[in-house]
Amino acid sequence: MTVDVILPCLNEEDALGWVLGRMPAGYRPIVVDNGSTDRSAEVAADFGARVVHEPARGFGAACHAGLLAATADLVCFMDADASLDPGQLPRVADPVLEGRADLVMGRRTPRGAGAWPRHARLGNAVLAANLRRRTGAPLHDLGPMRAANRLALLDLALTDRRFGYPLEMVLRAASAGWRIDEVRVDYLPRTGRSKVTGTLGGTLRAVSDMRRVMAEIR
Repeated sequence: MTVDVILPCLNEEDALGWVLGRMPAGYRPIVVDNGSTDRSAEVAADFGARVVHEPARGFGAACHAGLLAATADLVCFMDADASLDPGQLPRVADPVLEGRADLVMGRRTPRGAGAWPRHARLGNAVLAANLRRRTGAPLHDLGPMRAANRLALLDLALTDRRFGYPLEMVLRAASAGWRIDEVRVDYLPRTGRSKVTGTLGGTLRAVSDMRRVMAEIR
């Protein structure tokens, strides 16, 4: 079975070769270029990935453009910065393919120095605790590697186009009665500086977006 893998991308030229070179058989990468100023799109095309250009800036905008471009029944999402190993995509995809869950998220386990800064890990833990209380789902991480049915995701009608997109997905899936689960995946030191935890502005924008989504969805 073919699985579409959506990779939102902003200036990930140095990481894409490693990421795309480790894509498992049957997993078809869709690299969504979100206004890169480096050779990200060219590198992706050289590795045989489908390249989608999304001019509207925003993590959610890139994710949703990839979802709209996908055609496989099952889709996965993951970052394009080499912090996650595509070889572990079946860990999140298989429970959905086998009918044991509707949305599966990768619970990150840091591997290597600097893989997950302490402040980012703490903020994620607080958010995950809030999600457990809100949804009842056994989540410990709002992980960027995840899998779900494409048409079911489209039916959720997600509207956030910024950093709140992954959180909105979980909240709306829970409201729709989805079975949500998580599996462990390795979390590696990323290539280059993070657009979120790597800058104060990125961190503040992400926190603001997620607070807004939590307040809007009850």
